[in-house]
Amino acid sequence: MLNLKVVTSALGISTAFSFVFCVAYGLATPDSLHMHAFLEQVLPGFKWLSWPAAALGLVESFLYGMYAGLVYVPVYNFLLRRWGK
Repeated sequence: MLNLKVVTSALGISTAFSFVFCVAYGLATPDSLHMHAFLEQVLPGFKWLSWPAAALGLVESFLYGMYAGLVYVPVYNFLLRRWGK
């Protein structure tokens, strides 16, 4: 059985880290090589790049990860109880 609190926290931190990595990569490479358009489409209110937008993107990324955990863990635990050993 998966622990809901652990998995949602881990996914939230992982997606926040991925956001920071994408922004850092975008700052280190030319415009043609990074994904700022994708980030702007996926994260409502995010515009490349200002401090308030970066903070908003970080929070939104974390919450997307938390949401994924909140959906995944109950489904996994249900299927494990039903079909597991």
